[in-house]
Amino acid sequence: MSAIAWPEAVNGTPTAAVLEQSIARGRLPHSLLLHGEDPVLLEAIALAMAEALLRGDSGSTAFTPDKHPDCFFLRPTGKMRQIGAEPTRDLITRLQVSPAVAVRKVAILVDADRMNLAAANIFLKTLEEPPRDTVILMLSARPYALLPTIRSRVLHFRFPARGSGVAASGWNGWIDDYQAWLTALASSPLDKDGVAELMLSLYALVARFTVILESAAAEGWKVQKEKLPADLEEAEQVAIETGIANGIRAGMFASIARATRDFAQPALASADDARPRQALVAAVRRLEHDAGLLRLNFKAEAALEDFLLTSLRLWARPARS
Repeated sequence: MSAIAWPEAVNGTPTAAVLEQSIARGRLPHSLLLHGEDPVLLEAIALAMAEALLRGDSGSTAFTPDKHPDCFFLRPTGKMRQIGAEPTRDLITRLQVSPAVAVRKVAILVDADRMNLAAANIFLKTLEEPPRDTVILMLSARPYALLPTIRSRVLHFRFPARGSGVAASGWNGWIDDYQAWLTALASSPLDKDGVAELMLSLYALVARFTVILESAAAEGWKVQKEKLPADLEEAEQVAIETGIANGIRAGMFASIARATRDFAQPALASADDARPRQALVAAVRRLEHDAGLLRLNFKAEAALEDFLLTSLRLWARPARS
């Protein structure tokens, strides 16, 4: 069997090598959980694996995975991005049928952690008694959100994100300005005029963040939409578009956390002043709290505003009396 066409980010990694050898030897487990921070990368990995599994020993490439009669997808639907019981039952029914063309069937569950409780319990039975000649690939950026009983029945493979940066126009400049804002906060005692200027900069950062996020999400959806099957339902498209925006947003918040640590690093070396360490711990904790609210449909700009206002209190040096 020829080599798998892995995405560049994982090609040649030990994890990819283990999976490729397992597929080549016909010893791949029937159920796998592919998890990591980048949902787009996870789906690209799953498609590469599916192509190799469906090609088999014949080497036939008559169908791509998204159009292959023996490859099935289960995706979240709607703005709430949920996988319900009925689509899950439909998938299981399809998996019970013998392969139409290939020697096996492949099921790809995108954002598997979005299964509601009913769907998860239904799917659990399939993992306990998997259909013959079937490989199930579950994808998740939040594997901890899956039922423990599901996690215990699949083999886990983690794929780290492609890089530490965010591929969004204007984002690097935003990070530079954010760190400059922190420097202004911490560098000298502030009077009323200084606080007013920093507040204006704060809300400018919030406004620019929103523009960058919306632009990056629109561009990401434009690229992804061209790769989707033509018969994908509207509710599934909405869920994918929302997922892309959420992934970019999460990456931006993670980048802010790294920038905050990088800003504080020089001051942490000083044993005489415990204030930078305390401020960093409190800032990162607040950022994680605000990022967690995003999963409850909290607006990104409101979460960022709350974090920056907290940062203003944590890092600013009060004016001397």
